[in-house]
Amino acid sequence: IANKAVVVPTYRDKNDEKALEILQQCFPDRKVVGIDSTDIIWGLGSFHCLSQQEPAV
Repeated sequence: IANKAVVVPTYRDKNDEKALEILQQCFPDRKVVGIDSTDIIWGLGSFHCLSQQEPAV
């Protein structure tokens, strides 16, 4: 969830569009954006797992 958007993983499922519509109703002041995450999920994670680690610099 960002300032003006909600980024949602989608998985090429027949219910993805309906889920995005429901979420859009929940967040009327934000743009709900679905991003195909089918390939990511095979690694047993999604957006959170890709971004949770921050290396020490």
